[in-house]
Amino acid sequence: MSNAAAPVADSTSNWVDTHAPLWARPYLRLSRFDRPIGWWLLLLPCWWSAALASGIVHSLRGLPLAIPLFLIGAMVMRGAGCTWNDIADRDLDARVERTKSRPIPSKQITVKHATAFLVVQALVGLAVLIQFNSFAIITGIASLAIVAIYPFMKRITYWPQIVLGLAFSWGALMGFAVILAHLGGAAIALYLGAICWVIGYDTIYAHQDTEDDLLVGIKSTALLFAERTQLALATFYGLAAALIGLSIWISSSGWPAWAGLLAFAAHLLWQTRKIEIGDSALCLRLFKSNRDAGLLLFAGLLADAVLRAN
Repeated sequence: MSNAAAPVADSTSNWVDTHAPLWARPYLRLSRFDRPIGWWLLLLPCWWSAALASGIVHSLRGLPLAIPLFLIGAMVMRGAGCTWNDIADRDLDARVERTKSRPIPSKQITVKHATAFLVVQALVGLAVLIQFNSFAIITGIASLAIVAIYPFMKRITYWPQIVLGLAFSWGALMGFAVILAHLGGAAIALYLGAICWVIGYDTIYAHQDTEDDLLVGIKSTALLFAERTQLALATFYGLAAALIGLSIWISSSGWPAWAGLLAFAAHLLWQTRKIEIGDSALCLRLFKSNRDAGLLLFAGLLADAVLRAN
């Protein structure tokens, strides 16, 4: 197998490894198109907020444009973020078993080519962003500062998950910016709830790397919480459900939204009870299951928006 065809260490069978052209595989892996869970988790707060905002205005008029544009934007901006992360972390990645076969440390892509690819992805993201109103454009651009500093946080704090939460939850603001052209209490509560959700699920994810992280000096909430992880998950997931519930209440949403929140909270409770921090395979499975949790909430919020529009 050629170097370009070699999958990363923790990759599972996917279309990139089996069907993508050999020359494209390192770039697709760099932007994590072989791992769609990342863009799902970036996308879902966008969809939540768009549905909530549509319910507030009792109109679905903005959703047919917002839903697909948010999907495209989440895919390319998650790719751009991962590319930037891998450029910044290339020396650390080379020292961690799970990440040393990523395209840059394994020499499948040069830093120069990765930087050019980053620019291309960012330009596609900008093309998506300018389809929205001026307030939404400004709101979207404001997130870039958080994205830029995130890769360096794991070097200086045991709470890099907070910074990741600030970045990955930004979509909770974007739906309101797109549909309403302003932010209010419902948007802020949803954003804070999404941040707590991110801290929880990324703590689960980080438990895959705790041994290597200790060796190379990378910090994370997984190391900070250690055996108290289950209690930490209960705390942050509980805050997530409470704050999202506050957003639903401020939005005067109906029973479908509350049903979606209940299903979301039940899924998070299942994760909290199931977690075994020494089982890396289980941690990855629980982490990925957050897509399903987020879709359950979105289904409820969307159903509520539809009912309120009629």
